[in-house]
Amino acid sequence: MSDLHEFISKLEATGELHRVSSQVSPILEVTEIADRLATSSSPSVSTAARDFDPARAGLGGPALLFENVEHCDFPLAINLFGSYRRIEMALGNDLESIAARIGSLVKPQPPRSLSEIIAKLREFTPLLRIPPRTVRRGPCQEVVKLTENGEVDLRRLPILKCWPLDGDPSKVGYPLSPEQSGTAGGDGRFITLAGMHTVHADDRNDPKPASHNIGMYRSQLIDDTRLAMHWHMHHDGASHWRSWKKLGKPMPIAIALGGEPCLPYAGTAPLPPGISELLMAGFLNGRGIPMIPAKTVPLRVPANAEIVIEGFVHTDAGGIDFDPRTDGEIGPGAVFEGPFGDHTGFYSLPDRYPVVEVTAITHRRDAVYPTTVVGLPPQEDYYLGKATERMFLPLLKTIVHDIDDYHLPRYGCFHNAAFIKIDKAYPLQGRRVMHSIWGAGQMAWTKSIVVVDDEIPVHDEMAVIETMMRRCDFRRDVEFVRGPLDILDHSAPSIAAGTKIGFDATLRMPGEETGEVGLEPPALPTEEQCAVAWSAGATLPKPGLGRLAVVTANREHAHAGLAAILDVWTRLDPGNPAADFVIAVDEDQDPTDLERALFLWMANADPTRDLLRRGRRIGFDARTKVPGRDDRDGVPVRDYPPLVSMSPEIVEQVDRRWAEYGFPEPHPRSRFKAEPGSAAE
Repeated sequence: MSDLHEFISKLEATGELHRVSSQVSPILEVTEIADRLATSSSPSVSTAARDFDPARAGLGGPALLFENVEHCDFPLAINLFGSYRRIEMALGNDLESIAARIGSLVKPQPPRSLSEIIAKLREFTPLLRIPPRTVRRGPCQEVVKLTENGEVDLRRLPILKCWPLDGDPSKVGYPLSPEQSGTAGGDGRFITLAGMHTVHADDRNDPKPASHNIGMYRSQLIDDTRLAMHWHMHHDGASHWRSWKKLGKPMPIAIALGGEPCLPYAGTAPLPPGISELLMAGFLNGRGIPMIPAKTVPLRVPANAEIVIEGFVHTDAGGIDFDPRTDGEIGPGAVFEGPFGDHTGFYSLPDRYPVVEVTAITHRRDAVYPTTVVGLPPQEDYYLGKATERMFLPLLKTIVHDIDDYHLPRYGCFHNAAFIKIDKAYPLQGRRVMHSIWGAGQMAWTKSIVVVDDEIPVHDEMAVIETMMRRCDFRRDVEFVRGPLDILDHSAPSIAAGTKIGFDATLRMPGEETGEVGLEPPALPTEEQCAVAWSAGATLPKPGLGRLAVVTANREHAHAGLAAILDVWTRLDPGNPAADFVIAVDEDQDPTDLERALFLWMANADPTRDLLRRGRRIGFDARTKVPGRDDRDGVPVRDYPPLVSMSPEIVEQVDRRWAEYGFPEPHPRSRFKAEPGSAAE
């Protein structure tokens, strides 16, 4: 497909798109509508996805086209990639078939006959057509608006404010209002589904720079001609910015919305160094992406894009990890960006990021503004992430040869958890695989790993948890390592650095015993032993086989989670194996919701600072913590953000207007009607 318009037409023709003609607000209302549909049934089911994500192969609701957005000049499309079937339509095939093509290319078999030579030529010849190609004209420049002529007003784009606290540092504990942060004119609105095109400063004079990068980063609206650019320190866009900063010149940037429907995925793909997102997009598209020179910056942009924002990023700005409570003034060329309701389900806290001075907006005459919402999973980004999981398995296998398959469970929000399946052949192979993954590209950020044997259904999340409880002795089968973490991990003692944990849930073999523990599997508790744990205050979810327990504890008291865990253990007989693995969560959480407890464990606990061990037993304090008060053994706690939630007024408004949007009654219940541990206005 050549552009977003064609994709929308195809979605509508196949019943995958719902049009909303009633006027809606970009401030929170669109988010609440999209969030409700994200957990509802999709118009069609992906047959292929039943093999690797059976519980969610038919979820995601429809794509949405809002035709009348208040105070805005363009219609808004959202949830375009919010189901497996729509991902398949955008990428041109099911994910396993694309993975097979990638696998054939990265590990080709030498041809053994003339017919196989011809077949290989047919396979590789299309690759000659995938590089981007420069064209002279493109629909993305049918309308050109220049800042120098007073024609640019970013506020006329339907940029969303997704969550109530977005853009207001004072609501998450900082002594700065939006006005003091320099962002008040944007009303907490963020661009979320754009490809950010940049090049390394060393390539600034190259007409076709090899470093041309497309990153899927967020950008906060500041006012009519300025944005704040947010990227993580390990991303290519941030690396490019540092190269321009070293040069002492502002960095050119082009923010492209729409284009070929494979482009948003390509911008998120964890490609090996030296492989351009444009090549990946051309591979998925079957032909190269046409690119056109931008009007006011020395960059090429996708000719078929809907909207392109051009500008220059300040490089006189200071770096991240800035705290206005201790570090003084924000300084030139920057604002205090955020907070922002992120894909972790929590707000990412504000920090200092550079300003983009917009020089032009170009767009189609009939442009559509594509966007997305991130927040509590699953959202649209869940399906984009699972596409990476499936499509990049062949590449991961070339780095870690032991892997048969893997699964990124929803509770881990992609960077926090991975389940790995191997065909075990020798002692401690599971640990070798853990360390290989912790050194493998973007998988290196993975906070927790569970390794299982090849007979375990690795895509059945509760089956993996059950296997872990059935096979892991927590004195013998746990691995801890310090290393880099995702920058959004608020539980890490330092920004983007902390402890990771691995569980070897494979069958034991000689050579894996320790001086303390032999090769025997752990004992499982009887019903009577489980009853004692229940009476001691522990909740024992069924997949945990009685060994996994969840307890609740007061968030207002220092180390209350560790105290609650110890209290359960002291009430149990030393020989009782119930509650050998305990997660402590805030007292307003539901301890019977195991997926929620696992989500909070990964989000709120550092695996060593928040760890309690007593013999074979292991526990983790996954409560909300407070800096200073909850520091432990000299290891600090940083600020913990609130969970995202929607304001009651918006929930009630969407309830009331549901039929106006053209949806059938009864309306789906908002998951924020009684969201514990959340924050809203």
